[in-house]
Amino acid sequence: MRKLLVSLVAVLAASSIGHPAISQEVAALAIQPVVIAPPQNDLARTIKDGLSSAYGAAKTGSRAYEEAQKLYFLYGQRHFEPIWLSEGVGGNVTFSPAAQKIITLFEKADTEGLRPSDYLTPDIDFTRANSTDPLALAGLETAFSGAVLRYANHIYNGRIRPQSVSENLDITPKPLDQAALLERLAQSQDPAPILAELEPKHPEFLALKAALANFETSSTARPAPIGDGPVLRPGGSDARVQAIRARLELPAASSNLYDDALVAAVETFQESQGLEVDGIIGSATIAAFNGGNAVRREDILANMERWRWMPADLGAFNVFVNIPEFRLSILRNGVEEYGTRVVVGTNKNQTPIFSDNIRHLVVNPYWNVPSSIVKGEIAPAVLRNPGYIDSQNMDLLYNGTPVSPWQVDWSQVSTSNFPFKVRQRPGTNNALGQIKFLFPNKHDVYLHDTPSKSLFARSFRAFSHGCIRVENPFEFADALMANETKISRASLEALFGPNERWVNPEKQIPVHLAYFTLRVGTDGTIRSYGDVYGHNEKLIEAMGLSNSAPPAIVAEAENVPEELSP
Repeated sequence: MRKLLVSLVAVLAASSIGHPAISQEVAALAIQPVVIAPPQNDLARTIKDGLSSAYGAAKTGSRAYEEAQKLYFLYGQRHFEPIWLSEGVGGNVTFSPAAQKIITLFEKADTEGLRPSDYLTPDIDFTRANSTDPLALAGLETAFSGAVLRYANHIYNGRIRPQSVSENLDITPKPLDQAALLERLAQSQDPAPILAELEPKHPEFLALKAALANFETSSTARPAPIGDGPVLRPGGSDARVQAIRARLELPAASSNLYDDALVAAVETFQESQGLEVDGIIGSATIAAFNGGNAVRREDILANMERWRWMPADLGAFNVFVNIPEFRLSILRNGVEEYGTRVVVGTNKNQTPIFSDNIRHLVVNPYWNVPSSIVKGEIAPAVLRNPGYIDSQNMDLLYNGTPVSPWQVDWSQVSTSNFPFKVRQRPGTNNALGQIKFLFPNKHDVYLHDTPSKSLFARSFRAFSHGCIRVENPFEFADALMANETKISRASLEALFGPNERWVNPEKQIPVHLAYFTLRVGTDGTIRSYGDVYGHNEKLIEAMGLSNSAPPAIVAEAENVPEELSP
């Protein structure tokens, strides 16, 4: 019995790691008077004995101790009566009505993108328990609470720990007071609405959940793909024109001419997809017409899981960067107010996934070159030619003080023993351009301008060292400062000059660096994007869903020289 109850305490402790709110509540509870009601029957006495043993065996001050204490108090206030078991006709013990309703939720867990087998375990099979043995019934009670907490955590935070997919998924589980949840469930006649409160309320999550329910219908209803072919330019002719007109809901034409009306519709479509708006129908536009990679059931499940990883509240006004989409949006109450293209990190130098707050804007920024770039790129260049520093408008810093590269005895320096820091001075060729947007974080990534604009015309835009380059940074700054009375595009541009200038908004702005390979538009259309870092396929594998061949990672054929930039 003690082993079973210790298992429940372990479930509570393991799934609440990193949740300071729980510890705070336990600490507050410890200084409040708690009434422990005596057990009234053998089953209650068995539960009390088991919880007492777990409580006494845990190390004082440990999380297991805190959770054992909380459970002991929770059950103690109810005479150690079970939450999930009740006495039926003739004295037989059965699952309570509340437990029966939760079992129904477990059975339908697949509609939530979860697995019923994770909760309907042999431990909660009532037919395997001796309904006259208090020890067996107490174990059943314990196992059921464990299944409920597991279900609640999966609904709220997902099944898979993000860091098990990639260390670049810097996502902290949302706090969940599980003992308080059990208490609410114990007092409720219908636990379903209480557990439903834990489900993400993000519109795209709910749309994916609906798509999951209708997957077979929606997947067979996909239009026939538009075939590959030569690049089609305005004024040209192609047999695919009629299919493209139908896809864009234009009336059929008498010829296959790529006319002005179709060009205008294609340009509107390209803009909506974050493609270069040139009216030229190439491979990227054809792929966008075809919705990218075909949507698989496992894609829907993986993207639902990632929505569970997101903060419950993204902020009424926030910045949302979706890495696979290479796009940034400013959202107000879920509606996009501004959008632009971005360049993100390469697969080698991935942009990390996390949420933070934009706190500072820096005009005429210095670029403090990361040590990895100094070691891998700048140090070898300086050792070959000390003039490299001046040619790149850089400072060589030793203990924070600029030194001339011509005064250094380079015979005493190597790439592995390079005692200098490097920064690039403000200027037209600064790798950060004329402005950067800071949300201080351990990854040292941020949003910024760039003097290299050509990459924004590409459909695949993973070329940076990890930071996020914004195509139109001052348009973005103007939209970002929409709630600030003293900051605007004009006031920022007035700061142009040789000196770095910091601007601090009155209100911090939530920013989310996210990774969704499926996006759902306001019209319900699901768009698919390439798995640029492989996070999606790794998550599918971690979820045990690898049933079909993975789609190819989207990439462009031509190579781009790696730039000296963040």
